[in-house]
Amino acid sequence: MLQYTGKYWNILTPWIRKSLKRHHGSAFTAQVMRDAKPRYRDLLNRMDDIGARNPMASNVYMSFVFFAVYLAAEGRLTAADLRVTANEAVQAPVMKIMGLFMNLNRPSCMKSMGKMMHQNAEWLEQHPQYKSKSWDFNFDESKHKDGYYYHFTQCPLNTFARREGLLDVLQVMCDVDYLSAGLMHAKLYREHTLASGGKICDYWFVGDKIKNPK
Repeated sequence: MLQYTGKYWNILTPWIRKSLKRHHGSAFTAQVMRDAKPRYRDLLNRMDDIGARNPMASNVYMSFVFFAVYLAAEGRLTAADLRVTANEAVQAPVMKIMGLFMNLNRPSCMKSMGKMMHQNAEWLEQHPQYKSKSWDFNFDESKHKDGYYYHFTQCPLNTFARREGLLDVLQVMCDVDYLSAGLMHAKLYREHTLASGGKICDYWFVGDKIKNPK
């Protein structure tokens, strides 16, 4: 069980609602959003406890908003439909504020990102009771000359999606990572995801002004 918070629901649902209304109409949207809220709580109740204060938990809270909407539609939204809505929600004006504070073309911002990821890994070392369920962190600063690289071999969202039969939806969330990179003026280069059957989820972020990164 993961402790409920409405913060991420409140941030995302106005933009999800707007997208659904645009593509599927007001009546459909009203019904789905009404039914999605209890689904969101239920998903959190069924989630493995990775620690509500886990700095990576936001990935679960945000992904489960989209999971809940998908489930509430009861087959009337395909994964492709959800992809459209997720893409539009992530690119909402409020989300673009991120780019004002995190521009990965700046060495200082790339350094800050690396520091944050190491802090996330340190949090798990300080809370070992969650390590078997949470993300594992694997850093390799020698792998690339440009940008910042790390990978996971364990992801609680992947574990949950496989258990709940939601892998097609999780892959939509994996692709949102590319949009999130864009909000930070970066490109994400990736070869594998656990959701698609890979042994790792790899992340190589490079500032979007860098040509032919190495």
